[in-house]
Amino acid sequence: MLGLVVEQPRHGYDLERTIAERGIRQWAEVAFSSIYYVLGKLEVRGLVRSAQRDGKKTRRVYSVTEEGRSAAAHAAASMLCNAAPSFSPFVVGLANAGLVDLARFHALLRDRARVLSERVADIEATRDAQGQLPLAARLVFSYTLATLTAERDWLTAIDSGGAA
Repeated sequence: MLGLVVEQPRHGYDLERTIAERGIRQWAEVAFSSIYYVLGKLEVRGLVRSAQRDGKKTRRVYSVTEEGRSAAAHAAASMLCNAAPSFSPFVVGLANAGLVDLARFHALLRDRARVLSERVADIEATRDAQGQLPLAARLVFSYTLATLTAERDWLTAIDSGGAA
């Protein structure tokens, strides 16, 4: 949320629109109901400030403070270099694949590959519907598509009898 406000001052509904347009919910859990809650927390911490827009009390525009810009840059740098393992329920399923009948296992892999293909198509459509995106948004689309495509291709290879 802070990163989107760093891009430009925004009000909550603008954040919601941007989150939806960029497909951010494909890779992050952001409920519409939490947007103003998070903005309030960021404001209390001094990372953003708000002002009424055109004198309307209902439309508060949030802009980043210098402290907020610094905190966002520090957090981004930390996340980019952090190679901590991510824990996926799918990996837990793979670790216990021996408990599933082999025919069912392959059917499940095909189903997952099909769902991933649908997600790739949805994300590509979302990306293609955008105008010129900031570099960060283009990178997120690119990374997300690359990882989903790689997993789908891996699933297809495994299902086809490819070695793991």
